[in-house]
Amino acid sequence: MFDAEFIELLEESVGEYAPGVVEALGKEASVSLRLNPSKLRDCPFEEAEALDWSPYGYLLPQRPNFTLDPLFHAGAYYVQDSSAMFVGTLLRKVLGEFSPGLRVLDLCAAPGGKTTDAAASLREEFGERFSLISNEVMRKRFNVLRGNVRSWGDSRVGVVCRDPSGFGDRPLFDIILADVPCSGEGMFRKDEKAVEDWSPDTVKLCAARSRRIISDIWPTLKGGGILIYSTCTFNHFENDDTVLWIAETLGAEIMDLGEIAPSVRTKAGYAMLPGLVPGEGQWASLLRKKGEGISEGDPFRILKAEVPAEVFPDYPRVGLSRADALKYLHGDALRLEGAPLGPIVVTYCGLPLGPAKNLGSRCNNLYPKERRIRMDV
Repeated sequence: MFDAEFIELLEESVGEYAPGVVEALGKEASVSLRLNPSKLRDCPFEEAEALDWSPYGYLLPQRPNFTLDPLFHAGAYYVQDSSAMFVGTLLRKVLGEFSPGLRVLDLCAAPGGKTTDAAASLREEFGERFSLISNEVMRKRFNVLRGNVRSWGDSRVGVVCRDPSGFGDRPLFDIILADVPCSGEGMFRKDEKAVEDWSPDTVKLCAARSRRIISDIWPTLKGGGILIYSTCTFNHFENDDTVLWIAETLGAEIMDLGEIAPSVRTKAGYAMLPGLVPGEGQWASLLRKKGEGISEGDPFRILKAEVPAEVFPDYPRVGLSRADALKYLHGDALRLEGAPLGPIVVTYCGLPLGPAKNLGSRCNNLYPKERRIRMDV
């Protein structure tokens, strides 16, 4: 199934764990989600297993039809690979070093998993006193990111669509998350094309691109600030070698946080490996930029960030049953007997879904057309 060169490079990179990774990559992918603690504190799915490394993460025994769950559309949880939640684990371990008002950039953010994880942790730690800029350079992926940030609903998260070279050279950020584009070895179970596209040349190309990306964004990290670098791949070219290059060339100290279960230590970071964890795999490292400094300016204003968090007007709230909530999300007209006439906000389990206008005999559905469920409900 796998290229011999892939297996050889995997053995170079993770040593004794390589056979277990190969075996795990031949099995079915796992399903996991992460709650939005501002909206939901208890997992709504039976037999869900709490994850040790994420306070809001859960592993599910099988994949539900998330499209037909109104809580999903309300932004009550985010469907995310459990290994990818490890970046949030590392972020939480360093937040105690910072004061309220810190500024964070999620550089390669689409579709939004790490942004929403960071937003939850920052809000739990600092309330309203933080700024999180979420960036995606590809326009199509940016639109997906914007939609997910909108559903999550945090007004301290702004989105931008810029190449890393377009951020300027002002030290705007205390922390930068960089989940860089990679050769995608952690996507092998979910995407057969990722297996077909893999080659040693692709690995080297991705490693070179990662170095360019970090070099471009480096001036925007303040002296003493922290870079959390991550990939969903396992090879040392894109991981350990690149982090060592960042440290030596750009000027940083690789941070040692000791053992962090269930990850495996590598030369310059931590690996979440299939076979040892249920997810698809993740590699991450933390670097502290040499020198001292302060973050300067308001990143929302300087970068002209859009704040897409959905803020519903102060209309009367009308709760819907699950059946009516799905009709609403499908774009169907509703009849809401006894509901106030005029503009209203419809809710499910107390969470807003969107606006409507109750005319008495019927209710005009004002849920945005581009977000409606297209399958039969």
